[in-house]
Amino acid sequence: MRKIAYIDNFSEWEQSFNFSITFTVRFSETDAFGHLNNTVPFTYFEDARVAMLTAIDYEIDANSQLLPVVADIQCDFIKQVFFKETITLYTKINTIGNTSFEIHYMAKNEQREICFVGRGAIVQINKKTGRPHQLDAALIKRLNTLK
Repeated sequence: MRKIAYIDNFSEWEQSFNFSITFTVRFSETDAFGHLNNTVPFTYFEDARVAMLTAIDYEIDANSQLLPVVADIQCDFIKQVFFKETITLYTKINTIGNTSFEIHYMAKNEQREICFVGRGAIVQINKKTGRPHQLDAALIKRLNTLK
């Protein structure tokens, strides 16, 4: 497998995930060649990220004063995915900073082959000011359970 910049030791990295959700590729998510459109993994990342953060009671509410905002995100494609395939998307917190944290993603097909991987930085912002807002100690503790 080719080297991916944000993964130091691939086998250790692969074993370090402890949260996952499953998707079945819908016809509308495929392109003219019948494989997963290259924009769809980002939607899967969002669904997995929301499920993971909800599982630790990170409030994701448009009415909240503090919001998690995607600052950057990337996906590296390894193996094609096709219509009706079942994908398990694993997520984990990779690093935690003062106002942000990084999430890593790994998608495997039913044969347990890695199809795509990704990473993204999430910044907690104050909705009123639009500026980054420090993560509180209780949230950091909950985020650490997902490392």
